[in-house]
Amino acid sequence: MGTKTADETGAETGAEATTDEEKVSVTKSADDVPEAAAADGADTGLVAENADDTENAEDLEGDAELAGDLAESEGPTGVGQGAAAVVSVALGLVSLTGGWIGTVAAARETLVGQLQTSSTASVAKQVKEVYGDAWATTALWAGLFALAALVTGVVVLARPAFGAPGRPQAPWIKSVAWAGVALGVIGLLLAVLKYSDALLGLPSTS
Repeated sequence: MGTKTADETGAETGAEATTDEEKVSVTKSADDVPEAAAADGADTGLVAENADDTENAEDLEGDAELAGDLAESEGPTGVGQGAAAVVSVALGLVSLTGGWIGTVAAARETLVGQLQTSSTASVAKQVKEVYGDAWATTALWAGLFALAALVTGVVVLARPAFGAPGRPQAPWIKSVAWAGVALGVIGLLLAVLKYSDALLGLPSTS
């Protein structure tokens, strides 16, 4: 066998060093693979957790909206109370200004008085039968409207006491109901005074 030269020996030594470096590089790459896989797994887990949190938040919001809708559908909305309060005010205004029913009733009473009173009756009797009874009829109908307005307003104001607890009455409903009660009281007072001839009584015929 021949003796190896220095060049051949250096080449073999370089080749062995290169081989050793490749082995170390491959070993490091193999060691880095689990770490990268673990990092990728952690990132995937975070994304999954974020997605779950988002879905849970959306579910909670949906449940809250559904509960609110059910509460609104099951609880009183106040529409009936508001309408009743407006009706109370309308009745109170009719009692003060007069309605067609009162006008017709007064005209009918006037006609009845004219038919039942003879021309030979005294002036006082004629005035009472023709005018006095008609005015009393107008006052009576005005008092009925005022009483209806008063009762309706009081019922609206007392309704929350018999309704669902924790649901206060809307402020505007209270205001309108109180207005109806006030108009009813005023109308009823005026009607009583007119019906009793304490207000705008018949003129004296003496």
